[in-house]
Amino acid sequence: MTLKVTKFGGSSVSQASQFKKVKDIVLSDPDRRFVVVSAPGKRFSSDSKITDLLYLLDAHRQYHVDASNVFDLIKARFVEIKETLHLKYPVEKELDALYQNLSSLSQNEIVSRGEYFCAKLMAEYLGFPFLDAADVIRVNHDKTIDWDATKARLKTAMNQYDHFVFPGFYGLSNNGKIMVFSRGGGDITGSILANIIEADVYENWTDVSGFLMADPRIVKNPEPITHITYSELRELSYMGASVLHEEAVFPVKESNIPIHILNTNAPNDQGTIIQERNKVQRKYPITGLAGKPGFLSIYVYKKHMSNEVGYMRKVLSVLERFNVSIEHIPSGIDSFTAIVARNEVEDGLYEILHAIKQAVQPDELKVLDNIALVSTVGNSMSHQPGMAGRLFEALGREGISIVMIAQDSNEINITVGVDEKDLARTIQCIYAEFVQPSNVDVQIYETAPSKGKSLI
Repeated sequence: MTLKVTKFGGSSVSQASQFKKVKDIVLSDPDRRFVVVSAPGKRFSSDSKITDLLYLLDAHRQYHVDASNVFDLIKARFVEIKETLHLKYPVEKELDALYQNLSSLSQNEIVSRGEYFCAKLMAEYLGFPFLDAADVIRVNHDKTIDWDATKARLKTAMNQYDHFVFPGFYGLSNNGKIMVFSRGGGDITGSILANIIEADVYENWTDVSGFLMADPRIVKNPEPITHITYSELRELSYMGASVLHEEAVFPVKESNIPIHILNTNAPNDQGTIIQERNKVQRKYPITGLAGKPGFLSIYVYKKHMSNEVGYMRKVLSVLERFNVSIEHIPSGIDSFTAIVARNEVEDGLYEILHAIKQAVQPDELKVLDNIALVSTVGNSMSHQPGMAGRLFEALGREGISIVMIAQDSNEINITVGVDEKDLARTIQCIYAEFVQPSNVDVQIYETAPSKGKSLI
């Protein structure tokens, strides 16, 4: 038997019709014994998420504004689910009690109720026991997980229940107060349970069928990514390609528990399996590519810079003083370039440049704006001689100028900087070079042996 932790996101529990899909999915596989749910999400594009409405409810409370209209919207959503599915849980009474006690509740407790009430309704609908996250997950004051306390409580609960429904997004602080995670924290809850339960797989059900090799708004009908490593996911997510809360990766990565991204609305789709150590068949020499605009470069040149110890450090210290993160640092013998996000420097750019001049007296200091970064990612690239050459040649054929090149020592990622106006064309060009049928090259990429159960 395969042990699964199964998490359903907000779109999967947005209304009664989605609850029915969840029930079909859970009951179709007896291995799906531990179910985590988010608060109901949007039913349509102009709709509101329950969590957003709860934050709005709290804002009304804080500013002593009548919140009845917001509360009525929240209550109507939960009542629709209850009545349509003919459930008995008295969600109306509990919501009314919440509203009556609103002034005495913290923001964390108020916004956590979306997951709480959703899990209560889902537990009854599935015929599963309800286990409250506040009774299990312990959170330190810095919002890190108290693993020892959480493990002890979950192990105790599992002596009582061999299956349950569990609300995501929150836990209890060591001083007994509800604490919520960052938005999307239901993913974190699922990965915590998977880690402690030692699950064979963590299923994450959402409204997309996993990851695609490129943004479908840029590349028409991009190929799906059926398998990806955590390292590759990290690279692509950093450039904006993500359907999973970033912090949800770490609890399962440690144990090499695979995450399976699946679509509640298309449950038969293959989805994407995320796992670090396994044997992966690669249909293409790259795993995916992603890009985003909004960067600029600060170019620093000084004659005989290489002979001056600490020169680069002094420049980086200036950027640190202004709280600026550095994306990449391409360098030469007597020059280097700091690539930074435009929004981090635009309000104080002239002050930063002045501080750099004072600190290191460069012979030349200039800024190039309107840069987009495009990352081509794939563990298999290190086994493919000439990958960088093919990429640069393809861009050259299209007349796309490269303003920056960066490649890590593991050769998992080649990042190029281009003019923002060339962002879409760059992604299309690289995709066509490596993913078109004429370039198919099946590769096997083997990593360290898996400690968890491989789904491949």
